[in-house]
Amino acid sequence: MTQHPAEAEDTAVAPAADPASIRRAVMAGGVGSVLEWYDFFAYGTAASLVFGHVFFPNISSAGGTLAAFATYGVGFFARPVGGLVFSHFGDRIGRKMILIITLIMMGVATTLIGLLPSYESIGIAAPILLVVLRLVQGFAAGGELGGAIVLALEYSGPRKRGFNTSWMACGVIGGLLLSSAVFTVCTAVFSETAFQEYGWRIPFVVSILLVATGMYVRLKVEESPLFNEVRKSGNQVRVPVVEVVRTHKRSLLVVMGARLIDNGVFFIYSVYLLNYAKEATDLSSTAALIALSLACVVALVLVPWFASLSDRYGRRPVFMAGAGFSILAAFPIFAMATTGNPLLFGLALILGIAVGWGMVTAVVGAYFAELFPARLRYSGITLGREISSIFAGGLSPFIAAALLTTTGSIWPVAGYAILLSAVSLIAVYYGPETYRLESLR
Repeated sequence: MTQHPAEAEDTAVAPAADPASIRRAVMAGGVGSVLEWYDFFAYGTAASLVFGHVFFPNISSAGGTLAAFATYGVGFFARPVGGLVFSHFGDRIGRKMILIITLIMMGVATTLIGLLPSYESIGIAAPILLVVLRLVQGFAAGGELGGAIVLALEYSGPRKRGFNTSWMACGVIGGLLLSSAVFTVCTAVFSETAFQEYGWRIPFVVSILLVATGMYVRLKVEESPLFNEVRKSGNQVRVPVVEVVRTHKRSLLVVMGARLIDNGVFFIYSVYLLNYAKEATDLSSTAALIALSLACVVALVLVPWFASLSDRYGRRPVFMAGAGFSILAAFPIFAMATTGNPLLFGLALILGIAVGWGMVTAVVGAYFAELFPARLRYSGITLGREISSIFAGGLSPFIAAALLTTTGSIWPVAGYAILLSAVSLIAVYYGPETYRLESLR
């Protein structure tokens, strides 16, 4: 029997769950992630397309773009704080309740963004309120995906943990796809002027209906049987985050390093390139969003397949293949993105998101969670993911925009994507393999 890399003395097998309970847990995590990340990506899309004009109209176009991406990055600085709070209680009182709370917070904040007056209406108060609501979004997101992954993992058997947790990644993709689809419809239905004035608000306002659907699904799932065992045994830790830092430094560093490509490179392709296509090429916003939607559809097909490969051959080989592909494909991807050709732009996003990033994100859920024992799992995966998110997804669109503004060239942005991918490749190369673990305690 393979022992847990974090706690080698623990060799008990996790309690088995019936297939119906497993499906409910996976669906609760996946569907909830779709809806929650719809909210998060709606902000990124709006930051790319309209926020510079609506909330920062008195500065240059490039300056407005930088300011909009700066507010986007603010949410990532709130994520570790939310992650610390929610993961603490997730390891103390349970996974399910925390996932319900994060969903409500995200939905309310996103809806209020859609109702927020513009700079022209209330002046400086508009961008200030935007930042406050963005902070609430980030705070909620900090505890969301890690909890969904942990819940699905702890319901899964040892031969399908990668496949089952990959549906949380599909939830992220689904949220991006849904957000892109709604924005595509809005940009197609409204004129450019109407979209800038009020059409962009629709994707945010309808969020409250989507969150209500996610709430219904999550309320029907039971608490993780593995967490219930930990609670009954009295093996819980008083301050899980402190224990993670004290006893699982290596696992924490692996997660932080691997997260750079999973988060940073993804947002370069899914957020920054949308703005680049709009500002620097003849590609329309609608065409760019259609290309992004197509890449998401391909990713939804490939990610579960990549995850199933990791259940057979290991997490590390699949991850490193994705990171290596991202390094080799970065310059060709950016070369295609600069043409302004809709087909080439779509192919660039398919290669960057569905293939390179798809291999990475397919396995990180299971891999990260398997690095930590049950009593520390929520805190371990969330702390590593969200600290790294500050330097990855939070800053990557801003750094990309700053590199282009400073150098006048897109190629340093490609080099930045390669750097993030290389660091992640090295981190996982030196990390342990976990896919053969039988114990999740």
